[in-house]
Amino acid sequence: MHAPAMVILSIVLGFLLALSRGERQLDTKSPSSGRSTEGSVPNLRSCQPAPSCKECILSHPSCAWCKQLNFTASGEAEARRCARREELLERGCPPEELEEPRGRQEVLQDLPFGQDTRGEETVQLAPQRVRVTLRPREPQSLQVRFLRAEGYPVDLYYLMDLSYSMKDDLEHVRQLGHDLLLRLQEVTRSVRIGFGSFVDKTVLPFVSTVPSKLRHPCPTRVEPCQPPFSFHHVLSLTTEAKVFEREVGLQNVSGNLDLPEGGFDAILQAAVCQEQIGWRNVSRLLVFTSDDTFHTAGDGKLGGIFRPSDGRCHLDSNGLYSRSPEFDYPSVGQVAQALSEANIQPIFAVTSATLPVYQELSKLIPKSTVGELSENSSNVLQLIMDAYNSLSSTVTLKHVSPLPGVHISYESQCGGPEKKENETKDQGQCNHVRINQTVSFRITIQTAQCFAEPKFLRFRALGFSEELTVELHTLCDCNCSDTQSQASHCSGGQGDLQCGVCSCTPGRTGRLCECSVAELSSPDLESGCRPPNGTGPLCSGKGQCQCGRCSCNGQSSGRLCECDDASCERHEGILCGGFGRCHCGECYCHANRTGRACECSMANDSCITPGGFCSGHGQCKCNRCQCSDGYYGALCDQCPSCKTQCEKHRDCAECLAFGTGLLATNCSLACVHANVTVTLGPMDDGWCKEKTLDNQLFFFLVMEFGDSVLLTVKSREKGADHTQAIVLGCVGGIVAVGLGLVLAYRISVEIYDRREYNRFEKEQEKLCWNQDNNPLYQSAITTTINPGFKGAETHLSE
Repeated sequence: MHAPAMVILSIVLGFLLALSRGERQLDTKSPSSGRSTEGSVPNLRSCQPAPSCKECILSHPSCAWCKQLNFTASGEAEARRCARREELLERGCPPEELEEPRGRQEVLQDLPFGQDTRGEETVQLAPQRVRVTLRPREPQSLQVRFLRAEGYPVDLYYLMDLSYSMKDDLEHVRQLGHDLLLRLQEVTRSVRIGFGSFVDKTVLPFVSTVPSKLRHPCPTRVEPCQPPFSFHHVLSLTTEAKVFEREVGLQNVSGNLDLPEGGFDAILQAAVCQEQIGWRNVSRLLVFTSDDTFHTAGDGKLGGIFRPSDGRCHLDSNGLYSRSPEFDYPSVGQVAQALSEANIQPIFAVTSATLPVYQELSKLIPKSTVGELSENSSNVLQLIMDAYNSLSSTVTLKHVSPLPGVHISYESQCGGPEKKENETKDQGQCNHVRINQTVSFRITIQTAQCFAEPKFLRFRALGFSEELTVELHTLCDCNCSDTQSQASHCSGGQGDLQCGVCSCTPGRTGRLCECSVAELSSPDLESGCRPPNGTGPLCSGKGQCQCGRCSCNGQSSGRLCECDDASCERHEGILCGGFGRCHCGECYCHANRTGRACECSMANDSCITPGGFCSGHGQCKCNRCQCSDGYYGALCDQCPSCKTQCEKHRDCAECLAFGTGLLATNCSLACVHANVTVTLGPMDDGWCKEKTLDNQLFFFLVMEFGDSVLLTVKSREKGADHTQAIVLGCVGGIVAVGLGLVLAYRISVEIYDRREYNRFEKEQEKLCWNQDNNPLYQSAITTTINPGFKGAETHLSE
């Protein structure tokens, strides 16, 4: 019954772990999935024209606005003021007239690292407060430092399972207080310990509700036993080891019916009842000891409890969780959230039988660890110290107050083998951090929303009390210095000037508010928006006629909007390849670029090879090799049908060096370009290895000098062909070896037989047989003499 329950619980925990990881990955991939009523920003891939400075800077982080008066040409839309900084400068906008707000950060509090003599006022995290101003979709990075201080204060709460199976463990825990304080005082100046215990909910089927069993649930009546309870807070955190040992010494075991315990109820109450427990704002450790698994949310329905846990403190004056029968067990998520919010690091000290279950549980609870407890808890002190050292040497930085629409990423700079790690998870972490070692984290913050008022983010090094508070502001409007009411530039006060653009008063219109709305339909005014022949749509169908002048839409320009600055050819989907400016359908390329879409680079550095441009087998066009027929590759250096250098010069090397081969008859004519040197020197890997017509290997080295080539051939000794002798020798050797093996076998058999025969003869000689007759022996033959019979001799005598 015990093993199947543990297997089922492990499967459930594994499923919860996978589900939580999937949700975190989804949050990471969609950081701005949360909706905000305070303002949203369109998600464009690049800078596009916008009618106002505010809409311009919200459209894309690369956008800038030119506020210079009369910057746009006749008929050109004011939306053309919005473009990339480089494009605006190229079009003649002075740098001082550019409006390009950028995010910034300001450190408000940065106390130096240090601690007092008691270690309770310690600064390990810096800075402590930062103001960050974000432009939508523009990331801002800030550097956070952490110095692990020596002797950081510790509060440790010992939470023990007091079911009957933990009876022998209680004896060891009763003497634990003094030794535990001494060991912790070796690593910290200030330490306090407390104690609590748990069993299970006091309802069926978790405990027996028979009155006698409620008073004494233990198997035998003679041993001391206390009534069952859900959670009992016994001792608040204290520095007195004797008080700890006295209070624990008064505790007795209890009992329940089923195997899982009510540990989750106890953990939740210990986390949320901070005033009763006495937690300080220091490192908080909760040691959880048990020899079995735990009940979780939904199990309470077996006892008729349908009300979910409310996550609040319900300890009465005696320290008992009095409302346990009213609320269901908390879920894994509730326990993890309560521990995280209270900044408590749990240490699960459990027996080997339940170790796999708690290891899966630890993956769902931040900054937790698991240790194997001996059967009688004799190793609990060493287990606690090992877990404390592991937890305190791991620095995990995480935001504890996430905001919808704000994406946060971490880069850990740990200074060791893991010096720099790009992390996709929602926290930064450095392991094995030594005392007085400083580690850094780069936090990148990005948002696509506009906040009407400041927002606050809190970052915490898990397990430590310090926090970093980030005050978030957003830049969602321009701060132009030329704002004027009833500006003279706007037709003598017919409108307000803001960021170089006139905002006309009611009844006025035009780029400079130069005409009234009543005059818009005048035929005389419309004639200025048509071609000389008077036909065709107003402003070529690409704009509006205002005050007798065309106000073009989008990327159109010209007196009649006849130019379309978005109709140029594209390269790889980018207008003018990203290397030029489009004007009236034609690309004006940057320096060293050419082509209808500026796709061609006039440089040739990508075509240079040791053998010239494109390995001598192609032409360099647009900084790319266009290979001749039969060649391919980025540098035209590959040719599947071409001979290699060795194959090309093999025949000349053979005929010039040895007078043999295909070119032996006309070698001097066919190989006039080649010079041969025969050598006995050593060879290396660059030498060619080829075969002659009679299948003999020879080696040579090729060195080309323009149209001539120098062949260095390795000399070889000529000799008779010993192939037949070698083959016959091998066959004869094999036969001889076979015959030798057979002969050796026969000789060994003969020797063995002779030895056996000699041994047999010696044994025969040693035998001494007794020749006397056996008195008990009776022959099987009976001889009877006929008295009337006369022998043959008698008849003959007669």
